[in-house]
Amino acid sequence: MAAKQSKQRTRFILVLDGDEYLNERQVRDCRDQAMKNDPQAEVIELDAGEASQYDFDEAVSPSLLSPSSIVIIRHIQNADNALADTMVSYCASMAKDSATPTGTVIAQHDGGQKGKKVIDRLSKAGAEKKDIPDLKRADAKLNFVIQCFERRNRRVDPAAAQQLAAVLGEKTGELAAMCEQLCFDFDDDPIGLNLVNQYLTGNAEVTGFAVADAALAGNAAKAIIDMRAAVAQGTDPIALVGALAMKLRTLAKASAVRSGSISQAEAKINPWVLRNATRQLSGWTSDGLSKCIQMLAWADEQNKTNGGDPMYALERSIELISHKGRMTV
Repeated sequence: MAAKQSKQRTRFILVLDGDEYLNERQVRDCRDQAMKNDPQAEVIELDAGEASQYDFDEAVSPSLLSPSSIVIIRHIQNADNALADTMVSYCASMAKDSATPTGTVIAQHDGGQKGKKVIDRLSKAGAEKKDIPDLKRADAKLNFVIQCFERRNRRVDPAAAQQLAAVLGEKTGELAAMCEQLCFDFDDDPIGLNLVNQYLTGNAEVTGFAVADAALAGNAAKAIIDMRAAVAQGTDPIALVGALAMKLRTLAKASAVRSGSISQAEAKINPWVLRNATRQLSGWTSDGLSKCIQMLAWADEQNKTNGGDPMYALERSIELISHKGRMTV
């Protein structure tokens, strides 16, 4: 019996920094696991900016409702000194005393430097740390997409994963929801690019990438037709300029890596994306890339000024890109 009690002793978990959605998901995962391990435990939520040391003591103590608790204390960077001292003391005592009541404490930190002192103290007292990635890098977003499918024992084509990351990478919650919906709606394994595009048809970035892909493939006519149709249906031309610029920046980085000017790590591009861009470099020159980037800068300016002609600027940019920067403009 004593061994069982020791095994189920209180866990003190720190969920730190990172992407807001992933941070919250980790808190939920820790809570759900604790509830699975102890279905009778009482779940209590506290806000460190409002809770006192007495609120924390009461939350972690046995009650008439349950001998154990799952305490989620959010925003610990806002804890005052008394609350911080109490949490550290509790964490240290449960690490030493096998008689500590069973349960779980999940302390959530929003990120930044505020509250680092209490985090360090809790870590030294024996708290478990869950460091959350920030998903700011392109490869981190792509890996997140792949992991979303793996969590459901599914696979996704690299091109489909890249499309999802490129379009929804700034909205982690929406990105995760889209991966979940695709797994729910389709039995395909892996999920392919065609299915992803079905769900993203109305998204400006998807339309922009389709236009950019046609231009890079040398099909200026198709790219211009798709561009005109997209604008007629309400797509902002600036979104199309952005998609074209993103493709060209990736090409430029791939060219620099191939020439040895920068390393793959310095390029900060996912390996699959880099390999794909390198294959597209055939026929391109540094001068051609430079001309196309300058043309897109002009198109961007035309889109942002009242006297500009965004459609003409976009068409000229597409034509130049489709000819790999060799066209006289």
